Amino acid sequence: MSKLPKDRKFIDLSDYGRPVARWIANSLKHTSVTPVHVTWMFVVAGLIATYCILHTQYWAALFFLTLKSTLDAADGELSRVKNTPSYTGRYLDSIADIILNFIFLFAIWYVTDSSIWMMLFAFIGIQLQGTLYNYYYVILRNQSNGDMTSRILEVEAPTALPGEKQSTVNLLYTIYNGLYILFDKTIYYLDKEAVISENFPKPFMTMLSTFGLGFQLLIMGFLLAIGLIDYILLFFILYSVLIFVFIVIRKWINRK
Repeated sequence: MSKLPKDRKFIDLSDYGRPVARWIANSLKHTSVTPVHVTWMFVVAGLIATYCILHTQYWAALFFLTLKSTLDAADGELSRVKNTPSYTGRYLDSIADIILNFIFLFAIWYVTDSSIWMMLFAFIGIQLQGTLYNYYYVILRNQSNGDMTSRILEVEAPTALPGEKQSTVNLLYTIYNGLYILFDKTIYYLDKEAVISENFPKPFMTMLSTFGLGFQLLIMGFLLAIGLIDYILLFFILYSVLIFVFIVIRKWINRK
């Protein structure tokens, strides 16, 4: 199942790794490799990227950050081609993402003269950016009868799907909720009306996709590679101002 029907698809700038992710998924379709295995692969790629940052191998860091993004797409693609959707995979993917985001920024702080507070504000900014993008994207998907394993608000553990254990889903949901609840609720309260919006134009979603994790990591890797590591934390702090710009645009588009 595609995330969106064909007539609602938009150019997702954060999803540049999708063609390779589809190739990986199709190559693994008839193997014993599961989407969760691929999730652990992107965790390894992220940890290697961190090692590269700590040892000032910035072009290598760019490579492994983009590889991480590609494998991040590949686990979902493999789930779709094998027709094995799961909340286990959905929560594990998100938990790994937020932990790796913190590790990346911590590594950047460690090798620069930046304040720890800048690192924390950059982390909060990145998470709020990604949450806004996912918030609008999930609303669009739910309206379009697309991929339904993600929910607008996670208020309770979902019922396990065939092939997964309820106890595992419950545990991962609890961890996920603890890590994401403040970001989810912040964005929800900033734009509650979005859940009843009927218009998310493709150009708007394309612009918003610059808040997607894949694009964020591409920016991070690019700034590392061109020697601007000292400006990465400041960039993501300032870039967060666009959160309010996108919310205002969304409200203007759907004004009554």
